[in-house]
Amino acid sequence: MKRISILGSTGSIGTQTLEVVRHFPQDFEVVALTCGSNVDLLAKQIVEFSPKVVSVGDPKKKDMLKMLLPRDCKVKILTGDEGNQHCASLPQVDMVVAAMVGMRGLSSVLAAIREGKDVALANKETLVTGGSIVMPLAKKKKVSILPVDSEHSAIWQCLQGQPQGSLRRILLTASGGPFRGFTREQLEHVTLEEALAHPTWNMGGKITIDSASMMNKGLEIIEASWLFGVPVNQVEVVVHPQSIVHSMIELADGSVLGQMGFPNMMMPIQVAMFHPERSLCICRPFSPFSEQASTLTFEPCDRKVFRLVDMAYHAGRVGGTLPVAMNAANEAIVAEFLAGKASFLDIERTVELIMEKHEAEGVVSDPTLSEIMAVDQWARCIVSEIRK
Repeated sequence: MKRISILGSTGSIGTQTLEVVRHFPQDFEVVALTCGSNVDLLAKQIVEFSPKVVSVGDPKKKDMLKMLLPRDCKVKILTGDEGNQHCASLPQVDMVVAAMVGMRGLSSVLAAIREGKDVALANKETLVTGGSIVMPLAKKKKVSILPVDSEHSAIWQCLQGQPQGSLRRILLTASGGPFRGFTREQLEHVTLEEALAHPTWNMGGKITIDSASMMNKGLEIIEASWLFGVPVNQVEVVVHPQSIVHSMIELADGSVLGQMGFPNMMMPIQVAMFHPERSLCICRPFSPFSEQASTLTFEPCDRKVFRLVDMAYHAGRVGGTLPVAMNAANEAIVAEFLAGKASFLDIERTVELIMEKHEAEGVVSDPTLSEIMAVDQWARCIVSEIRK
C-alpha cells in the first residue's frame, strides 16, 4: 500500500486524485490533505478518508473546519505554509501529490524532496519558478518527479526505454482553448465567461484562463525543459483541438511517438500514482472509431495572436529569475481578470511590462530560494501598484 499526502485536495486535480483512491482503496492510504480555504469540502474528505493530518492555507478557517467535523474526529489541523510543508514531509508518507495552484506549491514540493518523497507533480509553476533548485535536489535525493499534466505525462511515457540522448524534439500539444482562430481585435472584447468556457477540459478558474491566453502552454514549455533536460527551443507547440494525442516526441532517427486517449485527467494521475506499475483502466476506454477520434487535426500555434507563448520561450531561454517574474505577473493579473477588474489582453500587457522591467533591473542567473521568493513578491507588488 502506498501512503500519500495530497497538497490541494479540494481543487480539480486533488478531487480527481481522491477519486482514484476510491477506485483502489487497497492500494492507497491518505495520510494528509491540504487546502487553501475550501474547508466545507475538506471536512467531507476528512470524514471519508480519515487522514492523520490536514492543513488549511487560511489560518482564519481553522476554527470553522473544527466546527464542521464530528466531535470524535482526531485529525491534527495545521495552517499556512508551515502546515503545508509539514504535510509534505511526514515520515510515514511515500508519495506527495502536488495539486495546488500557483507559486505557493514550491516550498512544499522542496520540503517533500528534502525528506526523500516521490512527487506526483501537477503544479507546473513549481518548475517554472524553481526548476533550477528542484531538479538538482531531486537528483541528489534520488527522488522521482512524476508528471501529472496530461502533456508531460504523455512525453514521459513515450520516453520510457528510449536511449539517452535520442530525444530530438518534443511536440507539446494544445487544444487552442476557446479563442482558437481569433484575431487580436477579437481578443480585445472577450469576456470572462467566454474565457472560462474551455472546449475540452473542465479545470479550475486560474488554469482555465491560462489555457485561454495560452500562458498555460508557455508554462508547460518551461516545465518540459526542466523535466526532460532539453532547451526550450526543442519544445514545439502543436495545436490539436480534439485533445486526443496528449503530446508526442521525435527521436533522433525520425520516429515520432505519441500517447493517446480521451481527455480525462484521472488517466495521468493514475499513471503517476501507480508508477512503476500499471493499474486497471477506470476511465472511458479509447476507441479510434468514435466521432471524437475519427478526425485528428494539427496546426501551428498563432504566436502573433497569442503573444504569451513567445514571452515564455524568451523567459525560458534567459532563465534565472525571469520566469519567476513572468509567472508572478501572470498569477497577479489573472486574479484581477477573474475578479472582473482587468481585460483579457491586460494579462499579456502586464506580463510583458513586468518582464521588461525585471530584465532592465537585472535578472539573477542562478537564484537561491530566497531570491526566487523575493522576485515573486516584487513582481506582485509592481502589478498591484500599476493596477491601482
